[in-house]
Amino acid sequence: MRFSELDEKMRVYETARDYCVLPGMHIVARIDGRNFTKLTKEVHKFEAPFDIKFTDYMIETAKHLMKCGFRIIYGYTQSDEISLLFHPEENTFGRKVRKINSILAGEASAKFTSLLGDIGCFDCRVSELPNIEVVIDYFRWRQADAHRNSLNAHCYWALRRKGFSAIDATNYLSNKTVSDKNEFLSNEGINYNDLPLWQRRGVGLYWKDFVIKGYNPIEKKKLKLLEEI
Repeated sequence: MRFSELDEKMRVYETARDYCVLPGMHIVARIDGRNFTKLTKEVHKFEAPFDIKFTDYMIETAKHLMKCGFRIIYGYTQSDEISLLFHPEENTFGRKVRKINSILAGEASAKFTSLLGDIGCFDCRVSELPNIEVVIDYFRWRQADAHRNSLNAHCYWALRRKGFSAIDATNYLSNKTVSDKNEFLSNEGINYNDLPLWQRRGVGLYWKDFVIKGYNPIEKKKLKLLEEI
């Protein structure tokens, strides 16, 4: 069998389940850290409940993903996850979900690993959203998740500092309302609303145009360049 015939025969099995996001649907990819609880709490022991160094790694990873080949118009990161909103007309790789997932998971893992100096792996999933209202709801959802997790984390670690075990701290918070948790933190001398916004709501990233002034020594004239950063 010639190679061309063998290649054609075998690629059917490789691409039989290829799925493409339909035109008109908004693409949001969520990249999530794999086993990051162990990586950040046991192996590298980042500061709890939040460590600015870890957050900076996530921000730099998100920036990298926004420049790795897809047209990304907005990024959002909280905890160990990154959400990316694609340009509505993005058509790279024919909008194949398999390619989006594999490339973004690989790029995120490579970038974060280079920053950490140790292996950090990510997975990726794609949401196909029908209109801009649902896109907004998606990011509201992730931000609400960030707020909930942040409040719980600050309460949990305040309890751990008081001598509670991991199980006892979790059980103590299990039936507490948001109001109860805020009151608890207040009694511990922590005003939750005064904490840094990146801890409470995560970090958003978007493109902005800048005018960069330069000079052409050959033509001896000043230049103004528009660059997207």
